[in-house]
Amino acid sequence: MENKRPLILVSNDDGYRAKGINELVGFLKTIADVVVMAPTMPRSGSGCAITTSVPLKYTKDLQEPGVTRYNCSGTPTDCIKLALEELFTDRKPDLIVSGINHGDNSSVNAHYSGTMGAAIEGCLKGYPAIAFSLCDHNLNAEFMHMKPYIIAITKQVLEHGLPKGTCLNVNFPLVNEFKGVKVCRQTKGDWQQEFEMQTRKNGDNYFWMTGEYRNDEPESTDTDHWALDNGYVAITPTTIDLTAYQLKEDMQSWNFDIQQ
Repeated sequence: MENKRPLILVSNDDGYRAKGINELVGFLKTIADVVVMAPTMPRSGSGCAITTSVPLKYTKDLQEPGVTRYNCSGTPTDCIKLALEELFTDRKPDLIVSGINHGDNSSVNAHYSGTMGAAIEGCLKGYPAIAFSLCDHNLNAEFMHMKPYIIAITKQVLEHGLPKGTCLNVNFPLVNEFKGVKVCRQTKGDWQQEFEMQTRKNGDNYFWMTGEYRNDEPESTDTDHWALDNGYVAITPTTIDLTAYQLKEDMQSWNFDIQQ
């Protein structure tokens, strides 16, 4: 008899022991069979990094009805690459889901995020993909109130699919009750004063990453930051095509005749 349940590949960047990914798996296994391939150790901020200098290894550490879990020595992107090549020889996943990240990945954070890196890798491989994040870095953050939203968004993607070359970046605000869902664009902004210098006893300086986020368009109501600041779940459809199409058109008139 054919298995009617969807098959979902799950990863993250906080590591396979993180509360966020384990809560996510608990949510998703109610609607699908789940295979997890997540980093052995936290790999936050790894973006789309891949491992080239050392060999990778992975280990199965959990097998229960509806869930098989592996941990991998590499990055989130490595996890997706390795899982798709090694674990799905008979049946391909219907969806790739990354998260739940401890901390938001809105605005420019999406470029640095290993959580997004896993979703983007799935997207590059031709699979629909979603990244889920919560604006809370607490290791014991509360995720249960996100469950109905995560299940609803996941079901919609399973039903409707996503256009080739796109994934969803979904961020949840740090509130007890969400006002609803907003489909948004990425906020224009950046990080300021990103390092704090400290001095050792021998006089050498070293630096801790810190910084403050600057929103360059705080009055814009169609952005992910506005949605999060106002209590909404922010869904940002994200494309992997980096082409600047308008500039591409404008550059057709440029003169590239090289004088020898």
